[in-house]
Amino acid sequence: MRFATLAVHAGQSPDHATGAVMPPIYQTATYVQPPEGETTAYEYGRAANPTRTVLENNLAGLEGASHGIAFASGMSATDAILRALRPGDHIIASEDMYGGNYRYLKLVLAPMGVRVTFTDLTRVEVLAQAVTSQTKVIWVESPTNPLIQIVDLSAVCACAQLVGAAVVVDNTFASPYLQQPLSFGADMVLHSTTKYLGGHSDIVGGFVCTNDEKWADHLRFQVKCVGAIPGPMDCFLALRGTKTLHIRMERHCTNAQKIATYLDRHPKVMQVNYPGLESHPGHALAKSQMNGFGGMLSMTLKTSSSSEARRVLQSLSVFAFAESLGGVESLAGHPATMSHGALSSEERARLGVTDNLVRLSVGIEDLEDLLEDLEQALSQI
Repeated sequence: MRFATLAVHAGQSPDHATGAVMPPIYQTATYVQPPEGETTAYEYGRAANPTRTVLENNLAGLEGASHGIAFASGMSATDAILRALRPGDHIIASEDMYGGNYRYLKLVLAPMGVRVTFTDLTRVEVLAQAVTSQTKVIWVESPTNPLIQIVDLSAVCACAQLVGAAVVVDNTFASPYLQQPLSFGADMVLHSTTKYLGGHSDIVGGFVCTNDEKWADHLRFQVKCVGAIPGPMDCFLALRGTKTLHIRMERHCTNAQKIATYLDRHPKVMQVNYPGLESHPGHALAKSQMNGFGGMLSMTLKTSSSSEARRVLQSLSVFAFAESLGGVESLAGHPATMSHGALSSEERARLGVTDNLVRLSVGIEDLEDLLEDLEQALSQI
């Protein structure tokens, strides 16, 4: 099946009891057991739920994976993967990454004895120097958050294979419609289903898929032991979102491309980070490994003042000044005080998360309204 058909049908069939076209919401904590000695797929709600199973199979189908495991959030999915590491193990991660993951690696994982190296994964030669025989995981975002850099997935996977490290790709910014990292050799793909997969800013969830049986067993063990699971209603809503993923992503990409082009020429904007611009250093790579350039961009304003940047954000009326991304509505954020606010000023400066950096999640509204909103807000500088 092609992508749009998979989005609507993968992992789903009419309900066997009633013929309902939409998967039912199985709002139950436990299940009646068969005679002694027999096992079933469903025994207790923490371990499995039929609505969750449908979501897991649907998302695995979109990523071309054999196994899919849903979690309560993207961070709980991250935690489940990294619980496989032990003191003395080594993980390499992109230095330009979601602030929550940076915080987890530095303040949770490192104190447990896991050695963490943050490096520039856009430069494979730098990665090659960082890997060691103790490297167990290479953690990749592409596009990255918030500087929208592009990482060569095939090159990273080839480097990881030399030392037997697992490659995890956070595919949240791209979605499986634009990029399928398993096809480039990644071992696992992670999503915050809160974002593009859900698409309506009304759920919190996470997801990991893989073709590796051992990693799948590890993740399911974490689900059963730790219990960071999405509720059946959240799974149902995420499934509703995936059915329109391909249509929404096309509009996100179209709007973002035109807005990036407009901002790139704006006298109040110093730099625009969007891979759809030919001036972007990762443009050619993004064109080769993605099916579109996405709905995320960031820009550096021609002001060094954090308060002035926030005044621009607070002047927006169509764009909402809010956390998160990937919904049908356009959102604007200030990474230095929001997604990366837990980092020290020195860390933010080193990573390039400056006070005049603004991140935009471009929605599916009318383009003209979005452009007019940006114009009036930028006039505040």
